[in-house]
Amino acid sequence: MSYIDNYLNHLTESGNPALADAVRDTVDKITPAYITTFSYKDHVVSLLEGNVQSGKTSHLFGLICSAADEGFKLFVLLTTDNNLLQQQTLYRVRKDLPDFCVCGESDEYSFFTNNMKRPAIVVLKKNGQVLKRWKNNFSSSHFCEGNPLFIVDDEADAASLNTLINRNKQSTVNKNLEEIKKTASSSIYIQVTGTPQALLLQSYQSGWRPYFTHYFSPGKGYIGGNELFPYDRPPYVILTDNEEATELLKDDEFAENGLKKAVLYHLVSSAEIFLNGGTVSNFLIHPSVKTDQHQKFAEKVGDYLNEIFQSIDEPFVNEAFTAVYNDLAATKPSISPFDVIMENITLMLETDGVNILVINSRNSFEDNVKYESGVNIIVGGNSLGRGVTIPKLQTTYYCRVAKSPQADTMWQHSRMFGYDRDLGLMRVFIPPVLYKLFAEINAANNSIISQIEKGRPEEVNIHYPEKLRPTRKNVLDEGVVKTFTGGVNYFPFYPENKDISKLDSILERFGEDTYSVNLRLFEEILENITSESDDWEPEDFKGFIQTIRTENPSAQGRLIVRRNRDIGKGTGTLLSPTDRALGDSITDEAVLTMYKITGNKDKGWNGAQIWIPNVKLPGKEVYYCI
Repeated sequence: MSYIDNYLNHLTESGNPALADAVRDTVDKITPAYITTFSYKDHVVSLLEGNVQSGKTSHLFGLICSAADEGFKLFVLLTTDNNLLQQQTLYRVRKDLPDFCVCGESDEYSFFTNNMKRPAIVVLKKNGQVLKRWKNNFSSSHFCEGNPLFIVDDEADAASLNTLINRNKQSTVNKNLEEIKKTASSSIYIQVTGTPQALLLQSYQSGWRPYFTHYFSPGKGYIGGNELFPYDRPPYVILTDNEEATELLKDDEFAENGLKKAVLYHLVSSAEIFLNGGTVSNFLIHPSVKTDQHQKFAEKVGDYLNEIFQSIDEPFVNEAFTAVYNDLAATKPSISPFDVIMENITLMLETDGVNILVINSRNSFEDNVKYESGVNIIVGGNSLGRGVTIPKLQTTYYCRVAKSPQADTMWQHSRMFGYDRDLGLMRVFIPPVLYKLFAEINAANNSIISQIEKGRPEEVNIHYPEKLRPTRKNVLDEGVVKTFTGGVNYFPFYPENKDISKLDSILERFGEDTYSVNLRLFEEILENITSESDDWEPEDFKGFIQTIRTENPSAQGRLIVRRNRDIGKGTGTLLSPTDRALGDSITDEAVLTMYKITGNKDKGWNGAQIWIPNVKLPGKEVYYCI
């Protein structure tokens, strides 16, 4: 039986037939197009995008198995520089892919003695020293001289890119990854992530922009951004005060607050889960990147639990639980009777059945996996970000506010996404300012996915509100990435018309007025205008217009047409005060103002008439492209 068939059988027998079908679909689409036809002389970079915690690891395991069936023998599986994640991934590879020789970071002996008899997978952190050591291992083994490397970079937008690109240097991890590729005569490098912003804003010259991109949809039952962070807040999200995280640490009293309420929700939802045969229920508190604050929050939660236990028979506690129960019953009508729930909670507290776990860089892997069963309250920061899967995560308290928020980093904190959650019993506690950011990131992610699915991944454009950056600055080449701001007028300083008769034909039906038009017309007009200099790239604006149409195929734009303007060449936007004010009054749609200039020589032109565009993108957003 083939490696892929063995793996799909394993998924099916583990109770995930739908996931097995989804993995089969991904393998069937990618293998014939890019693996079977691999040249064995090139170094190919590709991107596999899936939603956060939507089963990406299963898909990449499927691709590894399929590649092994195609004759690939050497695989490298990269994780972020996080001991917990590397150990979690290594454990999972050994469990799910028993037909392979699976090597951890210190398993050189197994790697060499296997001698390629079985396909080998080496699971490595993206750590400079680890990568350098294994680069030497690959090189000294001579296995790679005649065999391609198949490298899967899980969370490829983290750590892999050159963080010194704007200083004309190469960061250590980026350099070592590049050198590992070069130990082989050819390679397939698959970037895997749920947040591809940084990867899509790399240039092809960098060697890190994907040549092909595949998006796989989450399977049935997945709970993600569309369920929890639409613009209209769903009942599963409870807003807290914007300043609560700061105030909590100053306050020694047991004031009513979102965190305390979240503890009550977790007790009720956990009781319901265990009453129905469940064995695990988790609550994640993500307050800050600072590890010293994790312990303080854990102590707060411990105080809350003691207070609840000591006052469990008091009317005010019963009243608080009743309110929580009624709210959960609104989204989980089949919830057990209130009295039964309370009996279970009382027993839970009497038997010290709620575990409080602080998980951060100070803890070991063994300490960190104690949330696989039982009722747990987990407090942590960065260690609970990318790639870490928390089973049955029903309650989340997220209050980490960054001064300069980055879309990809925030989205990777969405550990509440996944398959095994009960949506009716889920609650996310979050301040309004953060909810709005998550909703905006969700909308932008949907835009990226739509562009990829509609078949133009090489032209993906990204836009975010001006306060939100797509990713960290140090991985974006300042000489390549271009930014445009919504509400600003853009125009070619030295315009040229490819064919003015064609523009005349397109615009002849429009008099001197303002029109609401399909955005396809904008693209048709911009297609015919260039510039004598490099100050105007029509493809940039066409790309943004296409992005808006991808998000909303019926989106409209405003076209303003003016003729017989006798204006000098190189005199700014050329817009009259009236037309500038008219354009500025339109904020939620793209505006294209077309001026037909007389072209008089005494105004600096060549004597021929010419159409000049002026483009204003909608909103107060920043648009990114390369």
